[in-house]
Amino acid sequence: MSTLAGWGRYSRPPVMAARSPLYDLVLLLSATAPEEQRTKILSNVESKISAVQGSIERRDDWGQRPLAYRIKHQPDADYHLLQFTAPPTLIETLSHDLRITDGVVRFRVIKNLPGTPPAPDSAPPVVATAAPAATGAESTAEA
Repeated sequence: MSTLAGWGRYSRPPVMAARSPLYDLVLLLSATAPEEQRTKILSNVESKISAVQGSIERRDDWGQRPLAYRIKHQPDADYHLLQFTAPPTLIETLSHDLRITDGVVRFRVIKNLPGTPPAPDSAPPVVATAAPAATGAESTAEA
C-alpha cells in the first residue's frame, strides 16, 4: 500500500486552521423598549462575540425605521448591523439567546462568502409605507 507524499494514511493534506468567517448580524430591536434595554442587548451580543475571541469589524446604527409589515403588533423597529468574525460554534448559541431575549423583534445572521462586496457606508433608504386607510368620517368630509 503506497502513501501520498508523506501524508500517511490520509488521502489529502491535513486542513489548516482557517480564519474565522465574517458574519453580518441584522438586528431589529423593539422601538417601544427602553433605551437601556436596547443598549444592554447590543452590549450582550458584543460581549458574547469577544468571549470566543471574535472581533467586531463594523457596528452601524440605522435608527428607527418602519417595518414592511407589523411584527408582534409593532409598526417600527430600531435597526442595527453588526459585522463580526467569530468561530461558527457561536452562531447557534447567539441565535438561541436572541430568540428568547425580550426586546428583539427579528434578527438574521448571514455568513459572508469570499468575494461578497462590503456593506454600504450609509444606511439603506427608508421606503415609504402605505398610508392607513381613510375612515368613513374622513372620506365624507373631503367630498
